[in-house]
Amino acid sequence: MSTSYRQPGVVLTDHRFTVPLDHADPAGETIELYAREAVASDKAHQDLPWLVYLQGGPGHGANRFVGRQAWLGRALEEYRVLLLDQRGTGHSTPATRQTLPLRGGPAEQARYLALFRADSIVRDCEYIRPALTGGAPWTVLGQSYGGFCTVTYLSLAPEGVDTAVITGGLPSLDAHADDVYRAAYPRIERKVSAHYARYPQDVERARTIADHLLDRDVVLPNGYRLTVEAFQSLGLMLGTGDGSHRLHHLLEDAFVRTPAGPELSDAFQEAVQGLVSYAAYPLYALVHESIYGQDARPTAWAAERVRAEFPQFDAAKALAGDAPVLFTGETVHPWTFEADPALRPLRETADLLAAHADWQPLYDPARLAANEVPVAAAVYHDDMYVDADSSLRTARAIRGLRTWVTDEFEHDGLRVGGPRVLDRLLALTRDEV
Repeated sequence: MSTSYRQPGVVLTDHRFTVPLDHADPAGETIELYAREAVASDKAHQDLPWLVYLQGGPGHGANRFVGRQAWLGRALEEYRVLLLDQRGTGHSTPATRQTLPLRGGPAEQARYLALFRADSIVRDCEYIRPALTGGAPWTVLGQSYGGFCTVTYLSLAPEGVDTAVITGGLPSLDAHADDVYRAAYPRIERKVSAHYARYPQDVERARTIADHLLDRDVVLPNGYRLTVEAFQSLGLMLGTGDGSHRLHHLLEDAFVRTPAGPELSDAFQEAVQGLVSYAAYPLYALVHESIYGQDARPTAWAAERVRAEFPQFDAAKALAGDAPVLFTGETVHPWTFEADPALRPLRETADLLAAHADWQPLYDPARLAANEVPVAAAVYHDDMYVDADSSLRTARAIRGLRTWVTDEFEHDGLRVGGPRVLDRLLALTRDEV
């Protein structure tokens, strides 16, 4: 039973669906999906086309907007919008350290989580679409990982898609996780260099913090063990439009004087724990590398292995000389499951997923080459999270896809420039640009 309520200018309806855990076994175990429908108040009773939004991540629930914020306001001008919590996120049978023990031990948990990739998300969408649209195809808007899912959608079930819009989320069609991270570390280094060029005083600040952490066992208020590597992971911020500025403000307030000498301030520790902890989205850490698994090779902690090829990211070596301490980006490592209390009980599960060697392909190059769905994609020129060169190769491999390549925005362009970004891409799918 659905429940409707109002926010300024919007009528919202909560939907819950029961879908197969494994779509290859439709009569087997089921899970629950949650999605929030949004429609403009003055159009609530109109027969509008549907747009389903696939959130970035993986492992993040859909945006919780208030009223007609960001891109949603533009979408509501012509669509009835479905904000889907992908399986395992938000209210959709969440997968966390608290819930996963219901599955059994680590082996059972890993088998379960292997069913939480883009192919299952797409099949979930197709399972619920007829009940909402009466069978009509819908527009799919995919941000970041949601764009990966959209390309999977065009591969597996293009008949369900009327139009596809992708922002910062064109994946490589054939890269192994090793290839992804081998391309990622140089992009991350460029972002760090740009940050230090903007804020040269942060070079010494980062070195001082890293040196402090090398000599001490620092445990944050939530129980997170702040190692040097965990501190370096704050570079994840550098892929967003305001991330460099936020990182600068964080570093400038790191220390306070105490009777025992300089210590990391409570304010700094409080801010850092909110940035490094996966408590709000543990599925991200668990399945992040599996989104690149498409063959019989395990991902095998690719980000950790490939990092060894880039010794400039070794903070201890940097501190032994006069090199800057480099931050890292969108990478998950074995130590993440030791540092974060929200992940510690799931370390063995994560190891088993990293060793999984039977991933099925997520993309169908032949079907994409014959694509007939109008598709437009924003490709951010120096995107830290998604390799622009790989994105453009994929764009050329999808028949009819039109790109908007821009350096006006970083990876969070849909959040920052929402209405304009969505309007531009919709116009591209309609040959209006």
